[in-house]
Amino acid sequence: MPEHAHDPFIDDLARSATVHLLPAGGGAMWGSGFFVAPGWVLTCAHVLRPHLSRDRERVFHVGSDRLGGDPLPARLAAWLVDDELRDDIPVEQDLALVRLLDDDVEHECVWLSDCAEPPGASGAVVYGFKPDAQPVRWHSTINIRTYDGSYGLRFSEVEFPKGVSGGPVLDPQTGAVVAVMKSRRIERDGGRAIALPALRRFGDLYRTVLAEHDRWHGGESRLSGYNTWVDRQQQLPAAGLHHTPEQWSPYDRRAALNLLAAVPGPGGVPPVAKLARKARGGIAPPGSLPDPRTWRDGHGLLYEAHRPMPAIAFLHYLKLVVEYERGRGGDPARLDTWVGERLRGVPPVVHTVVTEARLPEGLLPVLGPGAPEEILAVLPYPTVERGGAVVTVELEPLSDAPDRFYWRIRVHDGDREGSRPVAEECSGEGVAPGELIRRLRRPLVTAFQSVDTDDCPAPLEVALPADHFDTAVHRWQLTEIGRLYRPPYLGVQRRVVLRDLDRRGEVDPDWRERWDGLMAAEELAAVPAPLPGKAPRLRHFAELEPGAVPVLCRPAGRGVGGAAMRMALEAGHGVALWHTDGHPEQGCHDLCVALRAGAADLLGQAKDPTELPDRLRRIREEISDSKDAQHWAEGVAMLYDDPGRPLPDYERVDAP
Repeated sequence: MPEHAHDPFIDDLARSATVHLLPAGGGAMWGSGFFVAPGWVLTCAHVLRPHLSRDRERVFHVGSDRLGGDPLPARLAAWLVDDELRDDIPVEQDLALVRLLDDDVEHECVWLSDCAEPPGASGAVVYGFKPDAQPVRWHSTINIRTYDGSYGLRFSEVEFPKGVSGGPVLDPQTGAVVAVMKSRRIERDGGRAIALPALRRFGDLYRTVLAEHDRWHGGESRLSGYNTWVDRQQQLPAAGLHHTPEQWSPYDRRAALNLLAAVPGPGGVPPVAKLARKARGGIAPPGSLPDPRTWRDGHGLLYEAHRPMPAIAFLHYLKLVVEYERGRGGDPARLDTWVGERLRGVPPVVHTVVTEARLPEGLLPVLGPGAPEEILAVLPYPTVERGGAVVTVELEPLSDAPDRFYWRIRVHDGDREGSRPVAEECSGEGVAPGELIRRLRRPLVTAFQSVDTDDCPAPLEVALPADHFDTAVHRWQLTEIGRLYRPPYLGVQRRVVLRDLDRRGEVDPDWRERWDGLMAAEELAAVPAPLPGKAPRLRHFAELEPGAVPVLCRPAGRGVGGAAMRMALEAGHGVALWHTDGHPEQGCHDLCVALRAGAADLLGQAKDPTELPDRLRRIREEISDSKDAQHWAEGVAMLYDDPGRPLPDYERVDAP
């Protein structure tokens, strides 16, 4: 049992927001859920899937004795399930959002915690309904015992009845809902719940629903009386015994989240993470947290041991959001005005830190509607000096089965601390080439979501041995079924380049010297490699001018093209272009001429080599729009191998 009894008013509010789901024509209830925003119910996907798997548009009912009148018609808005044939839905996928068909229904909404830390181990309360002739309300106190991955919570000692899945889990010490009840343990006490950060996997819908949640709680109609969620939270021990301007109160949080809901979205994870880290004094949030998707999520990073940090951290963060939004052409005047008013009475040091807030390095300049057209047109490739995020896939052929691969995905966040592995499959029999993209789809989507912004999708680097350079990674698709309005190919959506996997570890001096010369060159030139009618020679590549870029009109992984590519790499070249789709046996043809001319034009337009990957991406976009199968660049790949970010060296392993 918990040490702190839960507030009776918050208990009543939680009961009022909890509902049960049932078929429209009457019958046994399916499970529980709860209102999180006007017209929005959150529940578990497994509660609905047996009844909606054949017809997701099916209308069903939301019922509660607190709603008055008949049950309300509703429809599934979205669930996170990605494999509808799988019996057991993983914790991170077992959520569903339900939308009422009537927008005018008045009802209570729970307060969803913004704190990203896992709930504490002290007592929590689960609410729901259990089936009977009429659904019966049920609740129980639980103790969270262990954590199950990034989103799962486990608890014991309580026997959960059938039907409570989908109900809210309330932390009585903060007066906030922190999880969704998932399942009971079969024939044993205890169960599992889903921590709220899993909601972020809904993407744009998550941002929409949470903004409506914060606006509802922050609306004027919620400020009257003393029995709203936040009014009662203000009286709980977690709010502190003494309310001073240096503390961040539940009232402050409500006002701030309401105002943040009106600010346009951050456009990706990096702005939120960088601003929250600066507001924390440059210290990363504790623990392994899901990536923050909204300004609200950034606010939730400013907690320590489930208690809000001093007000200076939150005010600093809000002021940074103001500066970021102004930098991209927005007008966050309401938020800025509130921050100014909240600064009254704070110590001088707090006032100074907040009013003189400056965006962290890496978010300047913020590109917006007023930015010069040329800056917006071509995205320079990230460098260690400039910063910028990159996602790298390393594909390692097995020594005894070179047609199969181990793989590892790494993310470089743009700082100088190097890259970090985020997913891998480096054991067993390896993956066949035809299966690679299927295995990589989900972890790549997750990796891109962690670093992409609206203005700047992160580049994809694929590191391979030169023998596999003809793998057309720019034609990979992250969705099995594309959308009519959006080209599905990675090479159209983002900058896609290749790297030499054999250059892992210590940087060769010739590679470094050649790269520095290329970056300093006044102009870039396309040089045929090998020269038409001649065999490739190492001396030819070693003697090229600093601004020269080898262009192969043939595949780089075999034959004459393979020999030429190996020599180019040995001579230190870090940028090259080649055609992956083959070459006639009897000399060059018209496409070879077009490739050389197109490559010369591509290189001539670039102000420096860092523009080349995005200029090639734009050409691929034009090919996709025009459906020009004969375009010179349709099968062209690019080597872009920066020695300033060498791939980390690993001990090579193989299947037993």
